[in-house]
Amino acid sequence: MDVRPARRSEAGALTELALDSKAHWGYDAAFLASCREELTLHPADIDRRRTTVAEEAGRVLGFTTLDGAPPEGALGMMFVAPDALGRGIGRLLFEHTMAEARRLGFARLTIDADPNAEPFYLAMGAVRIGATPSGSIPGRELPLLEVVLTSRRPPAGRW
Repeated sequence: MDVRPARRSEAGALTELALDSKAHWGYDAAFLASCREELTLHPADIDRRRTTVAEEAGRVLGFTTLDGAPPEGALGMMFVAPDALGRGIGRLLFEHTMAEARRLGFARLTIDADPNAEPFYLAMGAVRIGATPSGSIPGRELPLLEVVLTSRRPPAGRW
């Protein structure tokens, strides 16, 4: 398994991977259509969002984006192909992205998690800090999670 920066030419395929991954949770066609814009990656997004892919034998099996500027950012997108779930690809991508975030000087990342993915993120060490409105579905709330990447927290009230 290789982890590498995504290529601009992969934006369309990554968008489809994200939608396929979202569909795995049983969401209907109308729900997925509502999510399409939010889950679409454009070629210009690939570098700006620090997109990373996990690839095996020339096939992309998952990807993440690391959004924002240090010291605070977000794990913006993280998706694994449905037929590759349970193989450790999510863990590999998550750990790689956290290491990259630390290297770049991030102290904290937030995650607007799909409710079905929340248990994975909690198992990886994220903590639920609240809820956030869905960017795609009016009235829907998503778990808001946090990963602290430094051993020292800033004074109370900073975050």
